Amino acid sequence: MTRTAYLDHPGPIPLAHRGFNRDGWENSMTAFQSAIDLGFRYLETDVHATSDGVLVAFHDESLDRVTDGQGLIPRMPWAQVSQARIGGVEEIPRLEVMLDTWPEARFNIDIKSAGAIGPLVRVIERARAHDRVCVTSFSDARRREALRRLTRPVVTSAGQGVTARFRLAAQSGPRRRGKQVTTALRDADGLQVPVAFRGIRVVTEQTVAAAHEAGKFVHVWTINDADEMHRLLDLGVDGLVSDRADVLKAVLTERDQWF
Repeated sequence: MTRTAYLDHPGPIPLAHRGFNRDGWENSMTAFQSAIDLGFRYLETDVHATSDGVLVAFHDESLDRVTDGQGLIPRMPWAQVSQARIGGVEEIPRLEVMLDTWPEARFNIDIKSAGAIGPLVRVIERARAHDRVCVTSFSDARRREALRRLTRPVVTSAGQGVTARFRLAAQSGPRRRGKQVTTALRDADGLQVPVAFRGIRVVTEQTVAAAHEAGKFVHVWTINDADEMHRLLDLGVDGLVSDRADVLKAVLTERDQWF
């Protein structure tokens, strides 16, 4: 496993999904600051790049759902994207500004498009943020290309293809499972997965044990219910991603696992 400061945490890692804002201002500076104010060190976000290569922390390809603007981010220059306001109020943040604003924070970064790979690499390199990011993507091809371009290792979690191979390997017989799981996860430090995908259970006692046997972490998204948080923590997962940072903090505090 890649050992950087990103994984330097004494218990299950709490990740604030797109920050924390009950009014729906996801991926806004206010949302991220709210999570920081709650005591979170780990912020989950997504990245797209504008047509002129500016990297923004934003989930959707389109501005339409959460801002007062319209259009596709990859087809628009930053000068145009920067006019849109999240919730009609807040500018879309640039990842570079976030890294500078919260130098002690860790960032879990989901690469949403191929066009964001180069800008993300440049931002990480300029900020020398290798030790405090986890680079991931649903696409293992995008994730691997970013890792290939970086000058230093970063923590990375598996994409959909690698996760599917891991799940099959975890179901193998005990004599073959260890080797197959290690092979499946050879270029990932862990898994960031939903409890289930298309009706198939991904996070089970068996899959968590198989990942741990291979020295890999398991983070689960997006968990907003306290009872489900307790159940997954009882299974031994290594982190939870949540929209409800307040609930997650309360659960970990109750379990004496809030650090």
